[in-house]
Amino acid sequence: MPRQEVLKEIKAAEETAEEIVAEAEADREERIADAREEAEEIRAAAKEEAEAAAADRREEVEAEIEAKREEILEAGDEDREALVEEAEDRLDSAVALAVEHFEEAVNAQT
Repeated sequence: MPRQEVLKEIKAAEETAEEIVAEAEADREERIADAREEAEEIRAAAKEEAEAAAADRREEVEAEIEAKREEILEAGDEDREALVEEAEDRLDSAVALAVEHFEEAVNAQT
């Protein structure tokens, strides 16, 4: 095979190799871009899921807080009613004691 022909074949092989490398580079860049896009979609979906879970948990906590608040208010009302009742029960004896002291003071002056 003459030298000129061998050089042509080498040059053709080099060009073919360069084309293969260029195609591989392009394919690699496309795969990387696709992987980045897929990763972004996964991240966005995970963020939405986390936000939804947080909103659900927030609603649960708010409901728990409201239930506890109602429980505390109800207990406070019961305590207030008991104190009012106790005060009303003591009112008659307090008035009687005040009248007794007043009468003793008046009697002591006469």
